[in-house]
Amino acid sequence: MDVLTTSGWKDYELIDSGNRMRLERYGNYVIAKPDPQAIWNESLPKDAWHKADAVYQNGQWEKASDFPSKWKIGYKNLSFYAKLTAFKHTGIFPEQTVNWRYIEDKISGSKTQPNVLNLFAYTGAASLVAAKEGAKVTHLDGSKPSIAWAKENQKLSGLTDKPIRWIEDDALEFTFREIRRGNTYDGIIMDPPVYGHGPKGQIWDFDKNFPTLLENCTKILTPKPLFVIVNSYAVTASAIMLKNLLEDYFKVRNIEYGELALSQKNGRLLSTGIFARFSSNAELV
Repeated sequence: MDVLTTSGWKDYELIDSGNRMRLERYGNYVIAKPDPQAIWNESLPKDAWHKADAVYQNGQWEKASDFPSKWKIGYKNLSFYAKLTAFKHTGIFPEQTVNWRYIEDKISGSKTQPNVLNLFAYTGAASLVAAKEGAKVTHLDGSKPSIAWAKENQKLSGLTDKPIRWIEDDALEFTFREIRRGNTYDGIIMDPPVYGHGPKGQIWDFDKNFPTLLENCTKILTPKPLFVIVNSYAVTASAIMLKNLLEDYFKVRNIEYGELALSQKNGRLLSTGIFARFSSNAELV
């Protein structure tokens, strides 16, 4: 089992963590927000934490009156808008850069233009990474505002000419229809939440629905896929669970799996989620 860490990103830094909080820099702004697993002690003095431009506490963001509603963050030659959301995050998940690099590597090595499906695609970073490398992308999310945010990021990155299909839909219903239509994909990215709702009120429950989604994906994946990537922040899931599921449904071995983590300057790691993934190099069962 691997721990994949993200460090050295110019526009992002995990400054410190501890006392159930994390202190981060996104571009020119430093924010502090809760992280329930960071029950260790902070490494930096309180003065460093008091310099935060925005702090999430008591269920809301406390920030200066001139704090922007959104600001630009750069990753390589892409740009995204960061925003302070009611869900405590900024719409950008720096730990995912290890998967973005994986996507870049697999697509850049492809001899043909791959067709990539991004499920629960949210603000679109992975979709833009894939499109930038030359893939045709189907970006699916159940939230209209999230898709609008992703389109903002597409425009900000100068990728409006890239073939990205934006779909507001329920992941299960969409994949069932794709099976009936006979459509296939060379790469699939999934970032399923614990619970969620589709655009028509469809209920998503990770434990109940994720196996069905995987079964659907096996039927729309090309015989020699570039990659399948699953990220999860589900509290009841483990990386081993994801590995076992991919082995069972996709009939492959040599699956990479483990934790995604952010790295502080002092070397301390903060786990942020779990992943499992495989590529065309995976061994068939």
